[in-house]
Amino acid sequence: MSMDLNDYTVIKEGEAEILMHAKNEVFYNKTQVNNRDMSIAVLRAFISRRRQEHEALLSKRNKSAAKVPEKNVWISDIDNKPNGSDMNTEKSNEECEEPGEKPQEEPCTTSEEPVKTEGKVQGEVKPPRVLEALSASGLRALRYAREVEGIGQVVALDNDKEAVEACQRNIKFNGSVACSKVESHLADARVYMLTNQKEFDVVDLDPYGSPSVFLDSAVQSVVDGGMLMCTATDMAVLCGANGEVCYSKYGSYPLRGKYCHEMALRILLACIESHANRYKRYIVPVLSVQMDFYVRVFVRIYTSASAMKNTPLKLSYVYQCIGCDSFHLQPIGRTVSKNTSVRYLPGFAPVVPRECSHCEKKFNMGGPIWSAPIHDQEWVANILADVNSMKDRYPAYDRISAVLTTISEELPDVPLFLSLHNLCATLKCTSPSAVIFRSAVINAGYRISGTHVNPLGLKSDAAMDVIWDIMRCWVKNHPVKVQPADQSGSVILAKEPVLQANFARAVASLSKAQEKKVARFLPNPERYWGPKLRAGRQITSKHISLLGEEKVNGCLSHQDSELNAKRQKAEKIEDATTES
Repeated sequence: MSMDLNDYTVIKEGEAEILMHAKNEVFYNKTQVNNRDMSIAVLRAFISRRRQEHEALLSKRNKSAAKVPEKNVWISDIDNKPNGSDMNTEKSNEECEEPGEKPQEEPCTTSEEPVKTEGKVQGEVKPPRVLEALSASGLRALRYAREVEGIGQVVALDNDKEAVEACQRNIKFNGSVACSKVESHLADARVYMLTNQKEFDVVDLDPYGSPSVFLDSAVQSVVDGGMLMCTATDMAVLCGANGEVCYSKYGSYPLRGKYCHEMALRILLACIESHANRYKRYIVPVLSVQMDFYVRVFVRIYTSASAMKNTPLKLSYVYQCIGCDSFHLQPIGRTVSKNTSVRYLPGFAPVVPRECSHCEKKFNMGGPIWSAPIHDQEWVANILADVNSMKDRYPAYDRISAVLTTISEELPDVPLFLSLHNLCATLKCTSPSAVIFRSAVINAGYRISGTHVNPLGLKSDAAMDVIWDIMRCWVKNHPVKVQPADQSGSVILAKEPVLQANFARAVASLSKAQEKKVARFLPNPERYWGPKLRAGRQITSKHISLLGEEKVNGCLSHQDSELNAKRQKAEKIEDATTES
């Protein structure tokens, strides 16, 4: 390669290496190693699951073909698929359903037409095509190509010329494997995805900021049963700092509760579902995580007009009390079954009175949010097992295994969570330990778990009436100072508990990870671990809080040396002009 390597810094992550210039020309953030490692783990699980689904489909078709061996019919004719097609073929869930069965979430798709041999269907699934819509340096695409077994072509896009040149340079720098699998293009990701509909098995969106402008084209670019990976880093917007902006971008209004980061995940999922529904498609979340300064969701996309009707059942509005942090969910839709028919109707309302029944304060309303499960626990277990078996291949193994472990213990069917410290702050009382509070909930006959979003968060299927009764019983044993009568805590404590809480230590009060003392929430590995400057912005002294003093001083000295070189060159030219 005809370039001076002295002008570049070699950055190695996993099995990939990239060349970064001292200037802030192409975006790179070391913090996103957690994001990239998690994506690689999910991509490996997706390829394995896809192969299993393909084999199950072939087995089913072989059995059908064995029943009518005299009919030498090609399977592509049965599916009305054209022979010799180079494009990935998809089959909607409606086409794969047996009569009288409900749509399945598992795809009935393959990426290659099976061929018929002696009355049986045979074929192999094609390696998945991956689109990295916003590639920057190309590090993510290179890691996919070099580290994920069984992966096919990886297309890396960017609409910045310098980023594409950097990506192409890095592809060459990573050798023959990268050159054979990764290709880089200068293109607008939205236009490219719209002109390549249903051509990619995996689409990865990791923009600087909000992904909202890419979602409509992204859901069209994924094959049926394929996967969309999406990151949103505009957490201030999603967590309620600018609710009106969130509504304009995502079609949902956020609330500023302790659960705001999980609500951000659910707002993003609801937004993706909304875009998918416009094309008779729907999503099935596999994994949804909040890490560092962003949220990241992994969803599979299917096509089914009938299954799409279930979307209102998966969305809810949230009523948040302004006085005591109690919250309630209002489902948008419901179903009524009669014999074999199902009717879809609006949800019953209201789920809350005009004033909070606990503290007599008003409610704020937010949403709609995705209130169905945000993880598939079977996927989570498989991904965690895979990560543990190949820990040496994940630079951020400690962090992603901790997150996955915590997710594996979450209650999947409980949206949002409570903060024990917030409950105690409302009552102005000392806080019980998490074990004592968990035991009281379990002894009352309910389930409770932690959450990966907040180390102090607790998910439970117990109603708010039960939660406040437990806290009233706790305060009786641990009295508080008298507060003004109009305070939320005073109003709550003025009522006698209906439930008599039992604070005896319950067997399941600690999760398996806690019993084994597995680390679940790790500190940042180094200082200034967070978001970085957008590519192209000049680094100045005001960016020390983001980048660190050493980094900023190094960049400033480099800029000064370049400026001096330009001045000397300009002076020489001026002197030469004067002499002539």
